Amino acid sequence: MLKEGDNAPDFASRDAQGNPVKLSDLRGQNVVLYFYPKDDTPGCTKEACSFRDASSVYEREGVKVFGVSPDDEQSHQKFAEKFNLPFTLLADTDHSVSDAYGVYGEQTWGDRKFMGVARKTFLIDKEGKIKKVFDKVNVEQHADEVLEAFRA
Repeated sequence: MLKEGDNAPDFASRDAQGNPVKLSDLRGQNVVLYFYPKDDTPGCTKEACSFRDASSVYEREGVKVFGVSPDDEQSHQKFAEKFNLPFTLLADTDHSVSDAYGVYGEQTWGDRKFMGVARKTFLIDKEGKIKKVFDKVNVEQHADEVLEAFRA
């Protein structure tokens, strides 16, 4: 279980256009890495739109936002276009990034159990350390909560 002060696990993934993204290449920048279960579902859309609506503030503050889900690049392209998402979505189809961050595993929805991604966010500072972990996410206000944590 990753906690505040730990080194953020490095990863290599692909964005919606298929371009490689490595966390180690972002050293020197503050990073939001938010994990979500599925593109274009109600909760995930609200969360993405909260980051979209705050994107100009994140940009001014020098914070890069990355959404990570098990969806593929094509799904991410459609999701980003449909909701005009100005930040990077990462395809984690093999769950390697989710596994590294401990967010992939058995989930429960009502009476149903399934393997999937837990909604969780990591704030990573310029040195690559985890500044804050959000285990409980209010999808509509999450972007504001994350900004407050960076400013603290």
